[in-house]
This record gives sequence, C-alpha cells and structure tokens, in this order.
Amino acid sequence: MHMKYTEKSFALPSLAGISDESVKQHLALYAGYVKNFNAISEAIESLLADPEKNALAIAELRRRHSFEFDGMKLHELYFPQFEGGAKALNPDSALGKALAAHWGSADAAEARARQVAGMRGPGWSIMYYNPESKAFHMGFVGEQHQGHFATLPIILALDVWEHSYLLDYGASGKPKYIDAFFNNLNWSVIEARFESLQ
Repeated sequence: MHMKYTEKSFALPSLAGISDESVKQHLALYAGYVKNFNAISEAIESLLADPEKNALAIAELRRRHSFEFDGMKLHELYFPQFEGGAKALNPDSALGKALAAHWGSADAAEARARQVAGMRGPGWSIMYYNPESKAFHMGFVGEQHQGHFATLPIILALDVWEHSYLLDYGASGKPKYIDAFFNNLNWSVIEARFESLQ
C-alpha cells in the first residue's frame, strides 16, 4: 500500500525578474513530479505481484522513485519562499544572529549560497542546519537526489535547474536569475524554518 501525494498550491505574488509565464511553467513541472511519483508508486506495487520476474523493472523504478520524490519535496520548499513578498533578513532574528556567528555575517551566508548556486550543472543550492552541532552546511544537490546532507533539515532551497531561468534569461542567464531569486526572497519564511528547529 502506498500513500498518494497531492499537488500543493502556493500564494505567489508577481516576482520581479521572474516572469509569470516562467512561474507557470515551473509550477507545471512541479505538478509533474507529484504525478510521476504517484505513478511510479503504483507501478512498483503492481510489479511486486511477481518480484522475481519483474526484478529489473522494479530496480529501475526504485532508482527513479527518489528522483521524483525529491523533485516534489524541494519545490514544496522553493515556492513558499516567495509567498508574502520580498522581505529582508532581520539581523536581530535568531537566524540572523546564528548566520553571523557561523559565517561572519548574513551577507557572507548569502554569498555562500550564491557561490554554490553558480556551480555548473543542474541541481539545487541548499542551506542545511544541523540542530545537533548547531552548524550550517551549504550543499550542491546534483539534479535533486545526489549529494544531500542526509537527515539535515533544509533552511533555504534555491533551484538552479535550467528550467528556472531559461525562459527569462536564456542558457547563460543563471547569474541574473540568482539575483532575482534573492531580490524576491521572503527571509521571514527562512527565519521561521530555522526557529522551528530550536
């Protein structure tokens, strides 16, 4: 028996530097992850009726399963970061103080996220927080399922697949998209994620 996931909706404002059409297409891509995860879940259940005969097919689907799931879940972290409109990080918030203590300043933390986002290849720039060690970690997640800091909660998720910026900025437009992402980011969402871990 598998759980069926439902596509979520997001209260997104118009974004400066990220067109409504780009957002529309990006949301459709997210919906595809939800649909594909559910379809693969059903297919695996069906093939398990004869696991020996279907061993190869099941193995390939299992490899694809986490790709679709992570695509779904990372977008469910990505889109809410724009809800409520752009809002600067409060340097006096728990997150602002923690970032300054860890990396010297909140600006330095953002610079780390930008540097990781600028790396070549499709994937995500992700800021994690380890409640056990009280440490932040920046990671580049290849595609969306390779390179995660296993078990660590995600504080900030920046999608840098080409589909995020191709329509608005072309194939070499990633830097302009990264600027637009941070210009539209509602840091209070990130602050709330951090505070929920304290």
